[in-house]
Amino acid sequence: MNMTDRIKRNMQAEKPMTLISLRLPEHVIDDLKEVAPSLGFGGYQALIRAYISNGLRKHLAEREARQAKESTVEELSQRLIAHGVPEQIIQEVVAEMKSIG
Repeated sequence: MNMTDRIKRNMQAEKPMTLISLRLPEHVIDDLKEVAPSLGFGGYQALIRAYISNGLRKHLAEREARQAKESTVEELSQRLIAHGVPEQIIQEVVAEMKSIG
């Protein structure tokens, strides 16, 4: 599912919920209860959902960006091959770029 579809799904007023059980240290729950009102949350469970949502959105966006980059590299590689650049050279350059970030 792409990010646009996820955003549309997340904007729906009625979202089905699933009950889970999650063990957390008592002091974490106490801290969440203390912090939640100051961040505008009615309770600590809503704050936990927000933390999970924020982390998940960040991870999904990073994954989507990585996939887009890989797709671009693949397309560029194919075009360079079509223009006569040896595949071995392209692979070396791609490996170099991956090693520097």
